[in-house]
Amino acid sequence: MPENSSAPVAKIIPKKLKKFGEVRIDNYFWLNDRENPEVIDYLNQENAYYQEKTKHTKDFQTALFEEMKSRIKEDDQSVPYLYNGYYYITRFEKGQDYPIYSRKKVSLLAPEEIMFDCNEMAKDKPYFQLGALSISPDNKLALFSYDIVGRRIYTIQIKNLETNEILEDKIENVTGTAVWANDNKTIFYSDQDNVTLRSDKIFKHKLGAKQADDVLVYFEEDETFNVEIAKSKSQKYLAIESDSTLTSEYRILEADNPDGEFRIFQKRVRGMEYSISHYGDSFYVITNKDKAENFKLMKTPVNETSKKNWKEVIAHRKDVLLEDIEIFKDFLVVEERENGLNKIRIMPWSGEGEYYLPFESETYTAYTTSNVDFDTEILRFAYQSMRTPSSIIDFNMRTKTKEVKKEQEVLGGKFDKDNYIEERVWATATDGVKIPISMVYKKGLKKDGSNPLLQYAYGSYGHSMDATFSTTRLTLLDRGFIFAIAHIRGGEDLGRQWYEDGKLLKKKNTFTDFVDCSKFLIAEKYTSPQHLYAEGGSAGGLLMGVVVNIAPELYNGVIAQVAFVDVVTTMLDDSIPLTTGEYDEWGNPNVRKYYDYMLSYSPYDNVTSQKYPNMYVSTGLHDSQVQYWEPAKWVAKLRALKTDDNILFLDTNMDAGHGGASGRFEAIKELAKEYSFLLDLEKIKI
Repeated sequence: MPENSSAPVAKIIPKKLKKFGEVRIDNYFWLNDRENPEVIDYLNQENAYYQEKTKHTKDFQTALFEEMKSRIKEDDQSVPYLYNGYYYITRFEKGQDYPIYSRKKVSLLAPEEIMFDCNEMAKDKPYFQLGALSISPDNKLALFSYDIVGRRIYTIQIKNLETNEILEDKIENVTGTAVWANDNKTIFYSDQDNVTLRSDKIFKHKLGAKQADDVLVYFEEDETFNVEIAKSKSQKYLAIESDSTLTSEYRILEADNPDGEFRIFQKRVRGMEYSISHYGDSFYVITNKDKAENFKLMKTPVNETSKKNWKEVIAHRKDVLLEDIEIFKDFLVVEERENGLNKIRIMPWSGEGEYYLPFESETYTAYTTSNVDFDTEILRFAYQSMRTPSSIIDFNMRTKTKEVKKEQEVLGGKFDKDNYIEERVWATATDGVKIPISMVYKKGLKKDGSNPLLQYAYGSYGHSMDATFSTTRLTLLDRGFIFAIAHIRGGEDLGRQWYEDGKLLKKKNTFTDFVDCSKFLIAEKYTSPQHLYAEGGSAGGLLMGVVVNIAPELYNGVIAQVAFVDVVTTMLDDSIPLTTGEYDEWGNPNVRKYYDYMLSYSPYDNVTSQKYPNMYVSTGLHDSQVQYWEPAKWVAKLRALKTDDNILFLDTNMDAGHGGASGRFEAIKELAKEYSFLLDLEKIKI
């Protein structure tokens, strides 16, 4: 599949971009206008080119899709959970793309009440996503939100669950996040700026009112902050959270008093983060106050919430990241991360007999799930590893007995986890830091450098990449691929410092860590440059963009999804969604030192005349997180400058946004495209 003259050529219209007396020339700036027919025409040309060049793989893509689909239990359902007198269930029916949300009163033997059938709601729509779903305290009404474009702009409506009538209330062009007050007739929701899509307002809506009459409760003036509204697990408090990358601030109000005034819990202090949970006469506060980098747990009386009243419950620990808590009547459950692995700690309020849940795998993921019931001794958590399907487990915190409520089924009759090996190895970065890599592969693998290996990473926003199971990944493993997750700096895999060392003026650690992991895997003969592939999406797509600029010789192929590659231009445009809230992650390029540093790695600005790996680049026309024009401009520039005949595809989903296709089967079709790209390069046909 060599590149040739039939590849689309984007026209060049030079635009001068000036900053600090310097001029950058952007030849493809014109592509950032989705209303321009020439832009749409160019994207369609790229799609047609992709289709033409991959037509020999179409049957293979179909076969891969059917194979991956065949492992999925199509008529599946979630483990029911009890909330306020009803069991709630999410289920799928055979052949259907979307979930059905239902409930049963008091008993699982009761008749099923279907609340929302998303298959019906999605009919004749190229995209559909159900957002918030919240039941009124009296169980009679459900507020729900939906997006039919993929740009994460939602409409909120209300359904009478007794009559199945959709009420006239309609709240449009909002974030989709909303909660009920305890009076069953007041809703609080978050709204967003029409241009930047920053969530900046909280409104109060009374049933039967027009959206135009809704009351503005809070407006967040700081453009680096976003706001959202939530309700405490105790159902006693509403909380407005204002959040930036480095700083948080809460306002609280009793849920029984929706017309009261929200009051500040603890005013913002730059660099101080905190989150709150209510229990009895206290709030529990997870915070990094007083340089508690990995966070600590504190408590404060409900009527004296400023930080001077906070008392320590769990001290800060240098090697343990405190991630979250779950509060029960008799137990405090703490989610921690140590040495890159999840830990769940059970602490009786009595102060006696605390313990950790035992996990034995070398690399795994464990986390608490739906624990909405306060007065119970049962903790529900999930466990999985790279070769172990996900299980939902009910654990009795008093008796220490467990019941596996559901284990993910892998259909097809061929799967046996003992046929696969998972391991964790450590690569040494350029500066001597050890980087963990989680891997899974088929038993019997020989380390002779001939194995195809797909190396995946993200490495931004403190988002840790846990070692999870995937039925679709078996399609690669069973054909000889190794799958590896590089836990590079920029995530929080090894604690908060791991994140701090991969952001702002240390961002390049993220990129060099990935390259150093690749070199390690090659040196240890897991693979070779002829068989090594890299993958990342969004900020992970930025990672891919940098990697192919600085170390193209290490990879035979690269998959870059919704790639954030035009870093400097995007971060200088505060009208683009998310930009102002990102300054504490990447830096503000209006400040010279950040401008220079960003410019030194920005993938689009650093495309050069050299050989590049085979590349499959995907995006969505309606993406609100990373605008479609970033990958489009990047591919256009790569086409003009690269000196090789390797494949370069731009595949734009004209009906979707940042998350890709909305239906579960459509998403697998997109994955089949990626897998066929890899397997075709490896000349694997079966």
